[in-house]
Amino acid sequence: MNKPIIIGIAGGTGSGKTTLVNKLIDILGDEVVALTHDYYYKSNEHLSFEERSKLNFDHPNAFDTETLINDLKELKDGNSIDRPSYDFVKHTRISEKTKVFPKKVIIVEGILIFENKELRELLDIKVFVDTDADVRIIRRILRDVKERGRELDSVINQYLETVREMHESFVEPSKKHADIIIPQGGHNEVACSMLVDKIRMLLDA
Repeated sequence: MNKPIIIGIAGGTGSGKTTLVNKLIDILGDEVVALTHDYYYKSNEHLSFEERSKLNFDHPNAFDTETLINDLKELKDGNSIDRPSYDFVKHTRISEKTKVFPKKVIIVEGILIFENKELRELLDIKVFVDTDADVRIIRRILRDVKERGRELDSVINQYLETVREMHESFVEPSKKHADIIIPQGGHNEVACSMLVDKIRMLLDA
């Protein structure tokens, strides 16, 4: 297999990154494998649940980005990986790992994937999903409460105490590294079609 195309999809929390990833998977099918930076949160198992709950999960230091970089290099070289899994309710990694096999297109998704230079340089196409802050916070609340078992008050407090500041400090500045900026992510049909055309062109090259 030729070297895969690695696509990075970044943007603020709740911006629509996952919607865009899912749309690309639907269109490109078996040619795609996706990784999210959230899989690579540090375990922090040495801390109590109360201590883990107070951590800043939107800071670059919250992630084991080095392992993500190594996994991407393995996939790029045609090797499979055992990617970590994370429990978002208990705020720690779980023992089960998921076998991931290399594909023609590898998508990496996360709020901070453009912040790290070494990770950024592995990406062939860098996409930033740009969405208004009010839309993003509503989507984050719905996700964290419905999908991650969080309490509404804790989600709102976390947003006010750390998420908003981290977005302004790290996520928004990383937009300058993007090759493509897509307003509204997967809901932007025109931009999605253009991105798919670009991917197919690279696959055919």
